[in-house]
Amino acid sequence: MSAGRGFTWDFAMALGYAGLAMLGVQFALTARFRRATAPFGIDIVYYFHRYLAVFALAIVCAHYAIVRLYGPAALGSADPRIAPAYMTAGRLALLLFVAVVALALARRALRLEYELWRVTHAFLATAAYALALWHLLGAGGYLDSLWKEALWAGYGAFWVVLIAYVRLVRPFRVARSPWRVAAVRPERGRVWTLVLESPSGARLQFAPGQFAWLSLGVSPFAMREHPFSIASSAARPERIELSIKELGDFTATIKDVKPGETAWLEGPHGTFGVDLRPQAPGYVFVAGGIGIAPIMSVLRTLADRGERRPLVLFYGNRVWERVAFREELDSLARRLDLRIVHALLEPPQEWSGERGYIGREVLERHLPAARAQLEYFLCGPTPMTLAVERALAGLGVPAARVHSEIFEWA
Repeated sequence: MSAGRGFTWDFAMALGYAGLAMLGVQFALTARFRRATAPFGIDIVYYFHRYLAVFALAIVCAHYAIVRLYGPAALGSADPRIAPAYMTAGRLALLLFVAVVALALARRALRLEYELWRVTHAFLATAAYALALWHLLGAGGYLDSLWKEALWAGYGAFWVVLIAYVRLVRPFRVARSPWRVAAVRPERGRVWTLVLESPSGARLQFAPGQFAWLSLGVSPFAMREHPFSIASSAARPERIELSIKELGDFTATIKDVKPGETAWLEGPHGTFGVDLRPQAPGYVFVAGGIGIAPIMSVLRTLADRGERRPLVLFYGNRVWERVAFREELDSLARRLDLRIVHALLEPPQEWSGERGYIGREVLERHLPAARAQLEYFLCGPTPMTLAVERALAGLGVPAARVHSEIFEWA
């Protein structure tokens, strides 16, 4: 395609270059580099990855639409037998990008198995980017000098190297440090705790509230890892516990895992936890369902450290008999200055505690007068987290003191 056809044409070409640049950044956003994600939290980075993908796709579609409207002759025939290979590559890239984004947004509605979707997502995204780069280098009338061609070729090569690191080098490093399943412990509420120990005596140094990617029964090269919060105490890094609720295909198999099986951990990740706010006069935790897992890590760690600051836990569940860790929480309350507020959606007749969802009224009844000075940690289903954030804002708690772990981002 030739350059210099006026503003509309130049704008369309700029959209194409910008869209491809944004789509390349997507590989970095999902590469799980701890130092890069630490200022924001990896959950926020993954959410940004999702929305940036939609925006980048819109820009690429706008590029194609403008060319179709204002310069259809430049597109030529869509017949791959006649059209230049780089034009066919561009068309295929656009179709693949649409498929990648559509499947990602509709995965839960379509009930696609997570592991199959993840492999498909990675393959289609990589193929689409390679085809788009081929199209750019072949059709790029604006790449009229060697340094421009070298710049974009180098840009593409950088992402190839990054993909190779993420898919080959990192799994190789993980494979060198296997873990062994020491026990599988049943908890209330269809929750199973996977206890892992290192045969070599290695330790996973983590901060309470962080999570790791778990691979079970397969090589770490298989792209079948899943993210789970670490529930054990950070004071005991030689023994890692992951508490997992039966919610999907993979999580339903945890109860069938046998002691002695090999597991791999990649991590830790995340910025959800008290260690980043050590000067707080006290902490408040709000958990919904299995959102208690990272908070259990925090409470167990604080107990092992001999913490004496005041703590409050709001714990929402549907049924009392399914409240995971309720007996251990009572034990932790005796070791800590911890007040526990249970809220049930379907309480038994004799229930005297809070009923319904954790909202402003429940929080106001149990928070101390100096609530604006405390640090708050929220983990649970997204509707609960959003509702509690609004309630705390209404109670005068500064947003900077409210820290939410996004529950459904993977």
